[in-house]
Amino acid sequence: MKTSYKAWAAIGASLLLAACGGGGGAGSASTSNNAPGRGQLVQSPPVRVTSLSSADYTTLLSANSTTQGLLQLSTGSLTGPLPCGVDIQYLQYGTVGAYGEATTASAALMVPTGSNPACTGPRPIVLHAHGTAVEHRYNLADFSDSTNPAYAEANVLASIYAANGYIVVAPNYAGYDSSNLGYHPFLVASQQSKDMLDALVAAKTALPTLIAGTTTNGKVYLSGYSQGGHVALATHSAMITDPASVATLASLNLVVRGSAPMSGPYAMLNYGDTIVGGGVPAGSTTLMPMLLTGYQKSYNNTMYSSASALYESTYATGIESLFPGALSYTNLVAEGKVPQLALFPASSSPGAIQGQPLTPLWDLGFGTPDLIKDSFRQTYLYDYTVNHASPQFPLRAKLLANDLTHNVPQPVGATMLCGGGNDPTVYYSVNTSALLATGGWPTGVTNHAVTEVNMDLNGGGVTSGADPFQTLKLSFTATNPTSAANYASTYHTNLVPYCVRAALGFFELVN
Repeated sequence: MKTSYKAWAAIGASLLLAACGGGGGAGSASTSNNAPGRGQLVQSPPVRVTSLSSADYTTLLSANSTTQGLLQLSTGSLTGPLPCGVDIQYLQYGTVGAYGEATTASAALMVPTGSNPACTGPRPIVLHAHGTAVEHRYNLADFSDSTNPAYAEANVLASIYAANGYIVVAPNYAGYDSSNLGYHPFLVASQQSKDMLDALVAAKTALPTLIAGTTTNGKVYLSGYSQGGHVALATHSAMITDPASVATLASLNLVVRGSAPMSGPYAMLNYGDTIVGGGVPAGSTTLMPMLLTGYQKSYNNTMYSSASALYESTYATGIESLFPGALSYTNLVAEGKVPQLALFPASSSPGAIQGQPLTPLWDLGFGTPDLIKDSFRQTYLYDYTVNHASPQFPLRAKLLANDLTHNVPQPVGATMLCGGGNDPTVYYSVNTSALLATGGWPTGVTNHAVTEVNMDLNGGGVTSGADPFQTLKLSFTATNPTSAANYASTYHTNLVPYCVRAALGFFELVN
């Protein structure tokens, strides 16, 4: 779930040349709210960070081969042009933490601009949930700094969604950027779905105050990748089943038309059991402490008695302050804050409890130095054996509480599940396939349809001449072979622009 987007991070600081800052809009004076309630703006109108015309953005993306690929995904051509320009606003709003405590969060609000009919008049909204980020400064609205860890993902959203006529609301999540929450409720479904809804409410309030004077047609689509795939599906469920959320949407004249969760850890308990049982994924030495720290701080310090009881002594001191924190994944490893590969000690017997053979990738999860003590792992495995379906071990119990295959999401409207069958980070068979196979999807729900998009034709994906996603599948499969030396570190993140482009096509199909 780590979001590096190495292949898409070269768009360049030249965006600044076309940027146009400043707040204000619709002739209104700026106001501030230092104690915002849920969904209320901290500053109205929000600050406009960047304004790019269609021609300027097209020129920037066509400047080199890397960004030409992004332009081609968006428009079907290496030279474009993008249908719309994009204005990006920095949104701050009130929301709640895992305990229901009042806090703030921030988001990017991207709106299409220009005279093309695809960019004018009332527009649909994409509410997007981002993938796992270890750096606290993650900010999808910051187009002024190409080193911003959110910079590449922000450009994927701006060029594929906003430049094709969709309003984009992309929360940074509570606990990131300017949020005054001192922790991030990582993969806590109830809190993260509230955060998403609050960002949507704040954005709807902000739209008439913007310089562009944008309005919405009331159609909302949910999108999210990796961690965000889980968040998007949980949010879709809440918007349909939670009475307060339903009432909020109705009061704003907004209707959820569909969702596109991508490469998400939906089967949280099964995924956790697989990892601790020996199926250690790429990036686990940051993903696991991200999860453990998030749950420890979201569930009243009940995951473990102390960091030293869980982590090896080399890493225990200060580890909870690192997720999210000031350091990137590269610096976390370089500075010895976490080991690069080994989650568990070499002496710990792998014993894949899911009955799957260990692979060379999984073998790398056991070694020296390692992050997590074998005693913690063995206690987890004991609970798996003795209390398999009714966990008593705190971590397994909370994984089950946030498991979207056990807690039926009940999405109404069209849903697309995108991913790659050979994903070494968020396993497709353990999560996406399991979601489809376990009966987690409801039967007899009005207007419900599910589309599965496995991008990897070498990993169980299929295609035919009638497949609207055939070109994307062929391109991804050709450019991301699982035989490549850097497969483990790039495959999961390289799926992002392909799945986002598939989501755009899907939303247009179900519009």
